Amino acid sequence: MPFPASGGAAFAPRSRKVIRMILHGCTNRPFYHIVVMEKWRRINEQCIEQLGTFDPLPNSRGEKLVALNLERLTFWIGQKCTITEPCMEVFGLAGFLPIHPRTVIKASEAREKTKLAKESENAEEASSSS
Repeated sequence: MPFPASGGAAFAPRSRKVIRMILHGCTNRPFYHIVVMEKWRRINEQCIEQLGTFDPLPNSRGEKLVALNLERLTFWIGQKCTITEPCMEVFGLAGFLPIHPRTVIKASEAREKTKLAKESENAEEASSSS
């Protein structure tokens, strides 16, 4: 029988806990649950608590959807849970944590890529009109 999405696993009070994303979708349609687990547990084991969800594929309006229980997230961070890098990126974009440096780097690379594409398009347009 599958485990409930909301969690409920037993845990040792002093064990190291981590806030991480667990894939619950398919290869072509990823969907993640943001959960609290003990660091040594495998991904397919039951989590302590589910804190939210993340849908990385843009919807019809171009939005990537994130649902978070900020009250419980604050509680677990206060309990000294470590946070994985992908979760830090999502929490930064949601405005809960400062923006992660990797997010800034990705954005600058995307801006540069679009700038180069626009320049090459303008160069092609200028050469074809001559």
